[in-house]
Amino acid sequence: MIVVPIYDMIILPGVSFYFKKDVLQELNVTEASAGDELLFLIQREDKKQSELTVEDFYPIGVSGSVESIDGEGNVSVQTKSRVNITELEITEGKITAEAVNRADVEDLDAKEWQQRFEKMRTALLRFAQGFQWGVWARGYILHWKSISEIVSSLSAYLNLSSEEKYQILEADTSTERVEKMERAVYEFMEVAKVGEEAENAQQETHEKVYREDALKKQIDFLQRQLDELHPENVSDVRRFEQKIQESGMNETARKEAEKVLNRMKQEGKDSHEYGMLYDYLDFVTSLSWKKEEVEQVDLAEAEQILDKEHYGLKKVKERIIQQIAVMQLNCRQAGSILLFVGAPGTGKTSIGQSIAEALHRKYVRISLGGVRDEAEIRGHRRTYVGAMPGRIMEGMKRCGASNPVMVLDEVDKLSKDFSGDPASALLEVLDPEQNNNFTDHYLNVPYDLSDVLFVCTANSADTIPEPLLNRMEAIQFPGYTAVEKFQIARRHLLPKAMENMGIKAKNLKVTDEALQSVIHDYTMEAGVRGLKKQMDTLCRYAAVKLVKGEQKSITVNPKRLQDFLDEKPIRHEGILEEKQPGVVTGLAWTAAGGEILFIETMMTKGSGKVQITGQLGDVMKESVQIAVSLVKFMYPEAADKFRKNDLHIHVPAGAIPKDGPSAGITLTTALTSLITGKAVSPEYAMTGEVSLRGGIMPIGGLPEKLMAAQRAGISKVFIPEKNVDDLDDVAEEVKEKLEIIPVKRVTDVLKRLELR
Repeated sequence: MIVVPIYDMIILPGVSFYFKKDVLQELNVTEASAGDELLFLIQREDKKQSELTVEDFYPIGVSGSVESIDGEGNVSVQTKSRVNITELEITEGKITAEAVNRADVEDLDAKEWQQRFEKMRTALLRFAQGFQWGVWARGYILHWKSISEIVSSLSAYLNLSSEEKYQILEADTSTERVEKMERAVYEFMEVAKVGEEAENAQQETHEKVYREDALKKQIDFLQRQLDELHPENVSDVRRFEQKIQESGMNETARKEAEKVLNRMKQEGKDSHEYGMLYDYLDFVTSLSWKKEEVEQVDLAEAEQILDKEHYGLKKVKERIIQQIAVMQLNCRQAGSILLFVGAPGTGKTSIGQSIAEALHRKYVRISLGGVRDEAEIRGHRRTYVGAMPGRIMEGMKRCGASNPVMVLDEVDKLSKDFSGDPASALLEVLDPEQNNNFTDHYLNVPYDLSDVLFVCTANSADTIPEPLLNRMEAIQFPGYTAVEKFQIARRHLLPKAMENMGIKAKNLKVTDEALQSVIHDYTMEAGVRGLKKQMDTLCRYAAVKLVKGEQKSITVNPKRLQDFLDEKPIRHEGILEEKQPGVVTGLAWTAAGGEILFIETMMTKGSGKVQITGQLGDVMKESVQIAVSLVKFMYPEAADKFRKNDLHIHVPAGAIPKDGPSAGITLTTALTSLITGKAVSPEYAMTGEVSLRGGIMPIGGLPEKLMAAQRAGISKVFIPEKNVDDLDDVAEEVKEKLEIIPVKRVTDVLKRLELR
């Protein structure tokens, strides 16, 4: 018999098969003619014929014969019975075999076979009706004559493994074989039904999605058309979509914005959260996310802009120009964070605006005075009702640029409480290594602050926390001299006041003497804020006279100042008219500039008590104790005076608190003058702290103190030798009018004053 190897098919007895002649040739049948006997052997695995071995075949096969061959090469094969393979040999790819019939146990009668067959065929006909190919399949189903023929024809579609298909052929009893075939066919129909239902459901879902997408595209197209016709009626969602696309924000920010936008779509305008979502999207899309191009800056032009708006401040302007030059060379933000420290009215804040103008950048100012909540810097989390962004990001939104000049005003007036420490929150903002990914709690996405030029201002650096102060470079703003104040008033303050009041230059003239009188007699400050107020007052008074028609042209001279300003001149502390033992002139620094003060000492009969008045702070009280001990040491012969008398030390203007580490030399000199009975000349003033060893320690605020001395009419000033380098910051006109005497020890001062 000719061996035909087959795989993954069910070949059963009594079934007609049709093969193409070329297919049979591939299956070991080189030539076939009617009447040829065939033996169908079932492979365990799908292998090429050249690779087959004896072990690759199951031991049971099916015999058959060729019925006919038509003109188109179709071979009709009729299977006969099951056989047991008795001998199998494979030589050079040729397969030969011997077999004997395998007995069947017919335990089903013909009637039951027929009933089961008709039931299965009816089920298949009903099953086929539910498919598009049902009409075509109906003819095949009606052509089948037995269950074996049905199973053999459907074998390629049944959900059976190769082993399970062989088990059908292996079954010896008719009952077992029919049950296996029925289970396979009915399972095939159920699986096909479920698959069809799932496919139909999936198709419906896809069609619904496709329809929804098509409708959305159509709606978007129509909405765009309406938006073009009526730009004023663009919907919130559509407007934010456009803003997000055009913003240039980073990927993290875009995802967050789109997430909030999708939520806003779902919530709808009637939702109580709509307003919160709207505010967030409005904020995040209003920020400038795109990097600004680095613009070349002309240093000469920058110097001109700084000089135009601010007179004096030579050292400050030089440092600003250095910063601009460094940025120019690096083509990016570089250098230290500038901290301008000085008295009110010295131009710290306004010079920030000039820096922005010189750099051709936007300017934004943020006041931090009194801020005590960390959320004011970092923002509130959006989970809180009424959440808002921090002041830093609010300033970035307000300026509309990613590289503004941002002035953080009054950083020395930050405070902290249970809400957190805002000064610590500023550490990240002002750190160039961290602020390129600054995350505001409200924004909740990183924002790049590395291109922002931060400028901070403070009246005093003493109250700024050390970690924050280390982030910045402190630049002192000394008080203005009388000459500088005169130039500022003439060039800036008076013209601006006249412009604001609507007064023309021909209608009001203020003499130089009048301006100098205002500076000396009506103001007492290191800056020019009070001077500006006086210029405004003068112009308002002139405006009344001009409107009433009393005068067409007004000239203000020193004699008329009291009428125009409607107040009496301020009484400044001046040089003592007469010298007196135990009284010495000292110098002090205040937030409003420098001032002179007098140390007054007196001894009365008593028991050696020391009384201190004048609202002195702890530091000055310690200076008193050091001065007393030092004088007792230097003048042991005066021990009885200290023991038998009470000492009273007073600093006038008792309503004003005073403290600081620079009154030691003045106290020591005053006590020495009191003990020796020798008066100190009023032309002398002094500043410096002393040690128990008699050394004079350096102090701060030297420029302001020397200006106060010059203004009061002092001609000679003792300063610590270690403060000589600070004289570079003192105006030349002040140094020209003062004899500045550096001293190293207390004895140097006492010898110069002839007290020792």
